[in-house]
Amino acid sequence: MKLEAPQRQLGAEARLGLGVFGASLALFAVRFLVPRPIAMSNNGDGARVLCGAGITWHGGPEPFIHLAYFAEPGAAPCRPTYLLTQSWLADLAARIGRLIGLHATLSLVVLGLLSSVIAAAAITAIVLGLPYRRRARLAVAAALLLVVADSAFFGYFAAVLGEGAAFLGVLLAVGGLLLTAREGRWAYAGMAVTFAGGVLVVNAKVQTLIILPILALAILLVRPGTLRGARRWAAAALVIGAIGTVTLAAQQSVEPAVAPDGTLAARPGDDSREINVFNSIFLNIVDGRHDTQADLAELGLPPSFAQYAGNGWWHPHPATMDPRYPQYRDRMSRRNVVTYFAAHPGRTLEVLHRAATDQLTARPDYLGSFDQDAGFPPHAQEHRVPVVSWLTGLIAPLGLFALAPIWLFVLVSAWRQRRTAVGIALAFLFAVSVTQFGTAALGDGIEGIKHQSVALFTILVALVLCSSPLNRRRQPTVP
Repeated sequence: MKLEAPQRQLGAEARLGLGVFGASLALFAVRFLVPRPIAMSNNGDGARVLCGAGITWHGGPEPFIHLAYFAEPGAAPCRPTYLLTQSWLADLAARIGRLIGLHATLSLVVLGLLSSVIAAAAITAIVLGLPYRRRARLAVAAALLLVVADSAFFGYFAAVLGEGAAFLGVLLAVGGLLLTAREGRWAYAGMAVTFAGGVLVVNAKVQTLIILPILALAILLVRPGTLRGARRWAAAALVIGAIGTVTLAAQQSVEPAVAPDGTLAARPGDDSREINVFNSIFLNIVDGRHDTQADLAELGLPPSFAQYAGNGWWHPHPATMDPRYPQYRDRMSRRNVVTYFAAHPGRTLEVLHRAATDQLTARPDYLGSFDQDAGFPPHAQEHRVPVVSWLTGLIAPLGLFALAPIWLFVLVSAWRQRRTAVGIALAFLFAVSVTQFGTAALGDGIEGIKHQSVALFTILVALVLCSSPLNRRRQPTVP
């Protein structure tokens, strides 16, 4: 007996999904391991990720990667001061390592392969959720592979840094939103994928917590398959509530941090709030390249602080060493910084322009890719898949003059497809990229290229979704 058309179509979809997943995973594995494993070295924050995975480890910035981390013998158990979902992936990788008999507490090879599996699954979800013909969907899959495998991003998957989990969460969230709009069981699968991606990306770093309301709005706007009326809103509320509940529980599970002024932090990241604001003030505003005395007066700081212009928190001679600093600690506030930028649009544009250049530069030069035994000099980087970052690097000197047209293109594409799940996914990606850009640009004055990586990755995924020349021809969703 001949199969009915819907059954044949379901079979074709299953074969497409398995093919995309298998090919993606195989390519990621080769890209990761051949001729030797690669990752991103620790910039000094890796102790947070390791601590969240139950591994007590002390160490600073590293010119090389460590392919294996071992818990320090006799060290007291640590508790993270704020959550990074990369810690969850590291913990899972450590459990897998123990299961297969590895001696290391955490193997970055296992972590990289685990992240590759999740990335392949996320790309598969996006491909299956697109309402295009097979050729267009395969073209999108190929473009996504180029973005994910690019040397500017792929190394984060096998690293003790928070960005890798953010990339995976973005991909899963987009795939989930697209699948939710399909009919039948696809919609329920999409809700589950959206939940998983939302939890990963929202809790990836402190700066990504602001993604939660953006994702919640996207979930409300996507129509779940054939669900209508109360069932539709109940399904959306269930997914949003689940992401919010897990986020709240996870963020409250960490130990209260001790802020630089000695007080206990009330919110995640409060232990670094003063540090971030301090860097924004002395690196973005009182930077020694403008009217320093006028800027100090505007911020309510004494003229003698001019000697610290351009000196960040970790500089050998920062303002924190000044005897008068405790008297002016209350001026190190987000409100003070926001008030200054609001009153000085020219300076704000200057900072944003520099941040746009950082974003398009794509890759910081101080994070190495190889283990010390690989025979490469310190901070050496791999360039196995440099296509996307090479292209963005060409236009990086243009700053906002290059980034703003990209934003406009994505925004117009989202508006033109506003009645579809693709349009909602594009709007979600656009909003995430812009808010992450602004948060990293104005909220901190250091590691601009690294802190812009989430914004860049997000807008590149959006470009892939809205740039396919074949996406005008649609295919009916599978009932």
